[in-house]
Amino acid sequence: MTRYGMVIDLDRCTGCRACMVACKVENNTPVANLWMYVFRFEEGTYPDVRVNFMPRPCMHCDNAPCVKVCPVGARFKRADGLVATDYERCIGCRYCEVACPYGVNFFNWKEPAKSQYLDGKDATVASVTGGAVPPYDNPDLDAPYGTERRRIAGGGQLKGVVEKCTFCVQRVEAGRLPACVTSCPVQALVFGDLDDPKSAASQRLESKRSFRLLEELGTRPRVHYVGGRPPTAESRQIEAVRAKV
Repeated sequence: MTRYGMVIDLDRCTGCRACMVACKVENNTPVANLWMYVFRFEEGTYPDVRVNFMPRPCMHCDNAPCVKVCPVGARFKRADGLVATDYERCIGCRYCEVACPYGVNFFNWKEPAKSQYLDGKDATVASVTGGAVPPYDNPDLDAPYGTERRRIAGGGQLKGVVEKCTFCVQRVEAGRLPACVTSCPVQALVFGDLDDPKSAASQRLESKRSFRLLEELGTRPRVHYVGGRPPTAESRQIEAVRAKV
């Protein structure tokens, strides 16, 4: 059985945030909903300052708190390891958002048409795009996926539902890599079958020491970090202040 996971090499990440852009374009996430986020941590005092970057997608935990608290089974764990959300079953209670220790869930407050950055049918926009189909018209995001045949791809689908990183399930089931992985210019993000020792993800994981975020909580994340080091309390405080500005 395939066991999908992601390995993020912190020694390679330069903080370019191309993964964040690729995620938004591919998945049509609403304004301010960042399924992939790259944290910028600063440590030390001038002139001895160290800057580190840490991409953070959904952890797709094997022991996912969000799955346990969902009262209607909209949030579920697939056999291949992906933690998915059935938008048509979600009732918007936001229990999953509260239960997740990684802050990866986003509530969709608006109707899909009002959640976009641009209106593809606007004459001004069309004059620039040349009539190209905008990302939010991607039919792959409306199709059902998995053996359950449930609607779990893309963002901005329905008002009043919770959304998060899906590891680009619409691409994975077509034999392609998540958008964030393909967009990384330094190959800091690696995706694949963690049970296959020949996969790129397994090989990268074996190449360096690794850690997972908040392992002490017992969530068993499917996202592994290699190289670098976990952020210190000092660097987390600086990033928290910056995020509020």
